[in-house]
Amino acid sequence: MVCLGNICRSPVAEGLMKTKAKKYDLDILVASAGTSDWHEGEHPDQRSSANALQHGVDIRNQRSRPIKKDDFDKFDLIFTMDHSNYSNVMDLCPEKHIEKVKMILNESYPEENKAVPDPYYTTDGFEEVFQLLDKACEKIALKIKNNEY
Repeated sequence: MVCLGNICRSPVAEGLMKTKAKKYDLDILVASAGTSDWHEGEHPDQRSSANALQHGVDIRNQRSRPIKKDDFDKFDLIFTMDHSNYSNVMDLCPEKHIEKVKMILNESYPEENKAVPDPYYTTDGFEEVFQLLDKACEKIALKIKNNEY
């Protein structure tokens, strides 16, 4: 799960995917990262954490980190939150792993390339982000469970 700073959207996606993995008894490794290192080592944005916690998803112990080249070998799927994240990840991605990189909302809105809005500069965008990511992560979990990837 990848966004810009790894403090708002991707930590929520990581937390949701871990929750879905437990729900569906999936043996998967889930992590998140940012395309920048601006917040490296920091916990998720307090507003993202509070909103996720209201839904029973605890992301408070996560730490921001930048995406690394070895992530492309380590993970089978890499979901980005918006067009800029997608482009930045693709710039780093070795040719042999290009098929792994996807826009996360294409899971809910196939072929539309919709972006998860960045709530960082808002006061009320965190719930919308949670709901969008919850729906997408549910679809991802079901596809994994049904061996559709």
